[in-house]
Amino acid sequence: MAGPLEGLRVVELGVWVAGPAAGGILADWGADVVKIEPPGGDPARTFGRMLGIQPQDRHHVSPPFQMDNRGKRSVVLDLATADGQSSARELLAGADVFLTNIRTGALRRIGLDFPAVAAANPQLIYGLITGYGSDGPDADRPAYDVAAFWARSGLAHLLTRPGEAPPFQRGGMGDHMAGMTLAGAVCAALVARARTGAGQLVSTSLYRQGAYTVSFDLNTFLLTGHPIAIGQRETMGNPCMNNYTAADGRRFWLVGLQGERHWPALCAAVERTDWLSDERFATGRARAANAVELIAELDTVFAGKTLEEWAEEFSGQPDLFWSPINSMEDVIADEQFHASGGIVYVPDSDGGAVPMVATPADFHGTPAEVRCAAPELGEHTEEVLAELAQWTNRSM
Repeated sequence: MAGPLEGLRVVELGVWVAGPAAGGILADWGADVVKIEPPGGDPARTFGRMLGIQPQDRHHVSPPFQMDNRGKRSVVLDLATADGQSSARELLAGADVFLTNIRTGALRRIGLDFPAVAAANPQLIYGLITGYGSDGPDADRPAYDVAAFWARSGLAHLLTRPGEAPPFQRGGMGDHMAGMTLAGAVCAALVARARTGAGQLVSTSLYRQGAYTVSFDLNTFLLTGHPIAIGQRETMGNPCMNNYTAADGRRFWLVGLQGERHWPALCAAVERTDWLSDERFATGRARAANAVELIAELDTVFAGKTLEEWAEEFSGQPDLFWSPINSMEDVIADEQFHASGGIVYVPDSDGGAVPMVATPADFHGTPAEVRCAAPELGEHTEEVLAELAQWTNRSM
């Protein structure tokens, strides 16, 4: 089946990751997403070269680009020209949704800002991702997610151990989160349009996405004026919420958030039920006061067995919550990852299918199937431009 958004016409003017991620999600959910690219292409097409991947076939040239652009149709328009701008406006006149993460100043210069586009198509849902928001002194400041999401929002600081340098973000983390947020906002706006008949501007920013990601910390500071301490493994106030290393060097995380529930299960698993009556560890307050000592004891215990052996021990304790710290190889080999729908098989031009990471939502009444791999640059230009009259007629 085509998915819950079958028949929805989406035009995307997106570059790199955030805007294309929102379009990729809607495409996975069944929308017809037309991706407008400049003559040189979305710069994200060069990700593979940046990563040192040698081109072997179209599916290996740029795996990040494939992730965010599968199922779309590519149209090349030179938006620096009057003809290109005219074609874009014609597409938008018959579209349901417009997605972009181009800076608003540039959109105004080419006549694709919200007021201009909405005047021609009042029913359009206009989805915008910015770096820092639509208002304020930095509204048109350029940003990648490493800047606005990771660094400026406080996220990098909160993940930096005292005295150490900030860790590096993995590629596209904030972009993909912002893309998912915009996809959800667009769908909410479509619900509102069904009720009112009117389109609207919906927006999010990488900065706001980062702040929301650390809202546990930020809201606590906002309401109390006090930050939550940045934890260190060796001194965690709750040693049952910590990571440990097994005899084979593999790490795992205990998630014993509720002391009364999780502490007895941990003691049983490590065969130290005497700790339940040990005054050093018998209560949550005592465990916090003696955290360094308890963590050291647990380190010694866990170093006595492999992770596979500990997994067997832990399985006998339903109230012991834990997880292995997986490598990429571990995730791909994880039966549960596959069983939960983590992989989608994308049809290729040779009649086969290429495994890719699935977007994280399933529709059980209107299931969706990814239709095709990411398009070649301009692969559908003639096809889509030939449809312009149909797009325009549908909107009248």
